[in-house]
Amino acid sequence: MKLANYISDLLYRYECVIVPNFGGFVTNNKSAKIDEAKHTLQPPFKQITFNSHLINNDGLLANYIASTDKISYECALNFIQFEIESWQNKLKSQELFLNDIGSFDLIDGKLIFEPYQKINYLTSSFGLNNIVSHEIKRETYKKQVLKLEEKAPLLITPESKKAQNYLKYAAIFVIGLSAIGFGGKLYKDNQNKQLVVAAKKQQEIIEQKIESATFVISKPLPTLNLEIEKQKKGFHVIAGAFRFPENADRKVKQLLNEGYQARILGVNKWGLSVVSYESYSDREDAYTKLAEIKNSVEKKAWMLIQEF
Repeated sequence: MKLANYISDLLYRYECVIVPNFGGFVTNNKSAKIDEAKHTLQPPFKQITFNSHLINNDGLLANYIASTDKISYECALNFIQFEIESWQNKLKSQELFLNDIGSFDLIDGKLIFEPYQKINYLTSSFGLNNIVSHEIKRETYKKQVLKLEEKAPLLITPESKKAQNYLKYAAIFVIGLSAIGFGGKLYKDNQNKQLVVAAKKQQEIIEQKIESATFVISKPLPTLNLEIEKQKKGFHVIAGAFRFPENADRKVKQLLNEGYQARILGVNKWGLSVVSYESYSDREDAYTKLAEIKNSVEKKAWMLIQEF
């Protein structure tokens, strides 16, 4: 399987997929939008961008390839490096197209990325297609009818006049029925609007009562101090994975003494206890810390993106 296929698989689940020594594919969720020129409604989607500065290996892509193909981590890294070299050679003379991801052009030494628009990587929008609303051409049809009437005017005879009278009464009858139906719809819509307004007013009254209410408790319970983590931390700078739990505990104690907020994240599917330097809720903060640790502490540190 080509490297682009592995990247495409990961883009469904992660916000950032880094290709070592090449760049990172970053996704951002976008709301549904209307294209007035093309009369289309596009469902919510993931917008893919490319950042050529994200070249440090965070381990995500290599670990995924290793687990999928049942090969070692080093073999996965070699495979990635081989693919990157073939991409770079191709870009010297022509455009590089990655299946379901987009295309690259090398212009004045800079990589220009154009995302592939026909794939939606937002899983919550799976199965939703663009809705096309065709333009209503009332004025065009009206002009065509007027031209036909000019070319072939209608002759009114006594017989046709009688027929017109019948048609007139039939039209009045139909219009009357339509008016009744339309009037009923207006009445129903107006009634619904009144119910909504009344419900909103009732809700405002209840909220005002709640805000102004005073509660007196004669025997209050003792105060409990609860520490609640406001944000989920899904970005973890990894120090290592250990087969023996006692080694993982020893590593955590060492990192805590050095000032890190280290902890054991859990046991992965290979039975290894994963130890992190620190965990972050913000992606940029996490990658900044990873770069700092790789430059000054441990070059083999890597990033794990997963919520625990």
